[in-house]
Amino acid sequence: MFSLVHLRFAVGVLGNIISLALFLSPVPTFLKIYKKKTVEQYSPVPYIATIGNCALWVLYGLPDVTPGSTLVISINGAGFVIQLVYLLVFICYSDKKRRVRMVAVIMVELVLVATLAVLVLNLVHTRKLRSRIIGIICIFGNVCMYASPLSVMRMVVSTKSVEYMPFSLSLAAFANAVCWTTYALIKFDPNIVVPNGLGMLFALAQLILYGAYYKSSKRLQLEEKNAEMNEISGGFKNVAHNNNKLPV
Repeated sequence: MFSLVHLRFAVGVLGNIISLALFLSPVPTFLKIYKKKTVEQYSPVPYIATIGNCALWVLYGLPDVTPGSTLVISINGAGFVIQLVYLLVFICYSDKKRRVRMVAVIMVELVLVATLAVLVLNLVHTRKLRSRIIGIICIFGNVCMYASPLSVMRMVVSTKSVEYMPFSLSLAAFANAVCWTTYALIKFDPNIVVPNGLGMLFALAQLILYGAYYKSSKRLQLEEKNAEMNEISGGFKNVAHNNNKLPV
């Protein structure tokens, strides 16, 4: 007989699939960075926030913290590895100043999570209290992850271009938040409901912004392309003009 337990597991599996799609959605962006050998105006902030968030949720899902959370561990463990690869690409193709700053922030994040794990697992002696403490911190981390694209959204508004806010990432973030909110509502877990509910709002705001500036972004890209073509055409004309002036 199909029960709420089975439904929750099915939604959790779907959440893993959507989350994996979310984690992999920036791949085209990083292929572009790899080909151009530069990070241009892409921001590393969402990936720095996400790697710390994944580490926290792996800690939250441990059997000694929140039993029965294998699906939480599996997807966040995969997410941690994927974000690490992205950040290595960012570090490789950033300037020295930005590279040093990124490495420092990532190291501080990982040291803080490791310190939290040691303190909670050794000093807090009940699973319920461990889950509550780490859950509150996870809520903060998840909100930071979902809010991290705000800097990119600000750029979209100022430039009227969505070039540096990939649609696939925003859409995957929205679907992911909806799925995990549903998962947490079936067997109520406020530590998962709160951040993912807020995540739905942040992701929805990104989708609305994308729709609002998509046409103007295309127009700006077309204008830039025409300007480049005119510049090339003007260069050819100048060369031909100078050649005509050469003595015979």
